[in-house]
Amino acid sequence: MIIIVYGLKDPDKSYISKIYKEIMRALVYEEYTIDDDFSKILKIKNLPKPEPRSNEVVFKVISAALNYDDIWGMRGKPLAIPLPHISGTDAAGEVVAVGSDVKNIKVGDRVVSHGNMSCRVCKSCTAGREFNCKKRTIWGFETGPLWGGYCQFTHLPEVNVLKIPEGVSYDQAAAASMTLLTSWHMLVGRAKIQPGQLVLIMGGSSGIGTFGIQIAKLFGCTVIATASPEKLDKLLSLGADFAVDHRKEDWHKEVRAIAKKIPKPNGDVPGVDVIFEHIGGSHWNKELTLLNYGGTIVTTGATTGYDAKTDLRHIFFKGINILGSTQGTRAELEECFYWMSKGKIKSIIDSVYSLDDAVNAHNKMLNGKGLFGKILIKPNSD
Repeated sequence: MIIIVYGLKDPDKSYISKIYKEIMRALVYEEYTIDDDFSKILKIKNLPKPEPRSNEVVFKVISAALNYDDIWGMRGKPLAIPLPHISGTDAAGEVVAVGSDVKNIKVGDRVVSHGNMSCRVCKSCTAGREFNCKKRTIWGFETGPLWGGYCQFTHLPEVNVLKIPEGVSYDQAAAASMTLLTSWHMLVGRAKIQPGQLVLIMGGSSGIGTFGIQIAKLFGCTVIATASPEKLDKLLSLGADFAVDHRKEDWHKEVRAIAKKIPKPNGDVPGVDVIFEHIGGSHWNKELTLLNYGGTIVTTGATTGYDAKTDLRHIFFKGINILGSTQGTRAELEECFYWMSKGKIKSIIDSVYSLDDAVNAHNKMLNGKGLFGKILIKPNSD
């Protein structure tokens, strides 16, 4: 990077050096895209390096992970997020500065972001349900202007960073931050999975899907996972007991046939106990038909469409539980990283890109071709 200082007849080299150190590179867009042509809007900008407020830490971003809300942000739909914008909810790095009121984080600590930003004082927050806070925002998606993780240095309140435990790399931490937390909250916090249950993980090759498989196996469940045909073997390698191509029109019949062959304790009727759902669209009613009496479907997204029609007979006749889920708590994220440090859960990383190659990274996430796991960006790579 070259910085030119104007207006100085004889520039002081030390002054130029100071300016250089206070400038960082960031991935910025100043308008929305209407045609998903990210190359039109994504630009590398030189911005001032952040200084911490009294309750904040500043860290050098070693690794950051893409999420689908990055694409929603660039579209300006479903939310018109602040402009100009820096995306990036999942970021891990080394602390370089701390505010005067920071108590538990010090310079040199390895940290990872907790992107769920809540007020911390409302009834929901103080009851341990920060994900239900009405003032909740997702850092790097709804925050700004110019406040996210796709930059060389970023800042967060102390309460929104966690120390990365020994044995967990920056890449592993960044790839897990929001995605692992979301999966954990879906299955453990909301669906309350139990050993011996049959769990269907939809979209098992996605970031949250790969974690969903591992969490369900950690809890002693039998897992059926779905993906496109070229990814099925990878699902089995990750720990799924069965893998099904959900692009087939009758994929649900294959799942039902598998469920009938799995012996149930106490003579229970064969069927799926818990469905981990984030696809939506045309799959929704088929999923409902698969659930056992009293079964649970927990949903956190709808990548193939929000406007899913529901046959109510599937719900009331079998007493099905439909649970919504989003993000999770800081305490849950700490529990997630505990299991990562023990080697029981790992991040599946698909590919790594530099900040300058961010357009290709986002295009890969959008088309999903061959994608298995998380995509990372390295803001400080050469």
